[in-house]
Amino acid sequence: MIRTLLAVALFGGCEAFMGGIPAAFKSDARLRSQLCFRSKTSVGLYMTASDASNSREPVFGFQRNLKDELWLPQRARPRRNRKNEAIRSMTRENEVKPSNFIYPLFVHTKDHNEEIASMPGCLRHSADSVMQEVGEALAEGVSNIILFPKIPEELKSNAADECHNPSGIVPELITRIKSKYGSSVNVWTDVALDPYSDQGHDGIVSSDRRGDGGMARILNDETVEQLCRQALAQARAGADVVAPSDMMDGRIGAIRDALDSEGFTDVSVVAYTAKYASAFYGPFRDALESAPRASSGAPRNKRTYQMDPANSREALVEARLDVAEGADMLMVKPGMPYLDIIRLLKDNTHLPISAYHVSGEYAMLKAAALRGWINERDTVLESLLCFKRAGADAILTYYAKQVRVVCVLSI
Repeated sequence: MIRTLLAVALFGGCEAFMGGIPAAFKSDARLRSQLCFRSKTSVGLYMTASDASNSREPVFGFQRNLKDELWLPQRARPRRNRKNEAIRSMTRENEVKPSNFIYPLFVHTKDHNEEIASMPGCLRHSADSVMQEVGEALAEGVSNIILFPKIPEELKSNAADECHNPSGIVPELITRIKSKYGSSVNVWTDVALDPYSDQGHDGIVSSDRRGDGGMARILNDETVEQLCRQALAQARAGADVVAPSDMMDGRIGAIRDALDSEGFTDVSVVAYTAKYASAFYGPFRDALESAPRASSGAPRNKRTYQMDPANSREALVEARLDVAEGADMLMVKPGMPYLDIIRLLKDNTHLPISAYHVSGEYAMLKAAALRGWINERDTVLESLLCFKRAGADAILTYYAKQVRVVCVLSI
């Protein structure tokens, strides 16, 4: 078609163009004359007017069909597969369902709920409120929840020993949830020291100054030992899934071995495989008061253990290690800014992939919605669909219960 049109432009003749036209057009003088209509505003280009009596300027390439209707000749028309909902739903490549969601719950030791200013709609829940939230999530079809604790300041320490206290807030809540809801809900836990640390880091901070920029180091192996104790305490309480988010080297294999050694072979390990040193975590740290502290002597960031946002191939290194160490699922965090990493892991591993729709992403959507700048429901549903399209099998999102997806996503 392009060659035929070029022939008209270059040679200025109608006959050159007629060679590629069906016989019905060649024998119809009216159509032939319309096909060869010369625009008075063009030089060397033949255009077809949509209506000979229409005063609009004709546009090159358009014709009249056998019913004298405007026709842009083309066989492939992708819009035919979008013409109604029955066709769209039949050909839809990705769907988001409540079973894809993991619902994060912030918990604290107080007997009342507290609002989180930077995360409208999210709360620090009391134990009783958590029980209610779990029930409501199940009613919406969301059967996976994850607990994130805000620990009282007096219980925090550099070694974060409270993380493996069997009478701590997380083990007690796990036992309570499983006692009431049983196998209808999967209880996930965060395995990391930062909520329990008086340093605000995911690991134990050294007493020396041999780290980045002459500051204290985050001790890897000593931290992994504590993480194993934490995961065991959670498994003993009844956790179905432990999710190490700390980014220490070797922790997946060590935790897997520790669990297996006590017979917890059915407890899943979801690795935060590609957790980036991102600026999108601010509201989460507000919720738990877990940001790195100046008093720690360590850097005020987590760049010595979380991944550089500039890197993608490094995610493959982390993924291969986590797979070899026995991870059951790989997670990418943050979510929307790292869709390329989700796809990268999906294409290069055989394990399920989860995405964390993090607090900063949530806060941005909420802020825009509260100002009337976006339609919140449609924007959220589209965002969640993007995770599925990129390759995520599971999505950890603060919207898990709010979106109230009953069946499948349709936009």
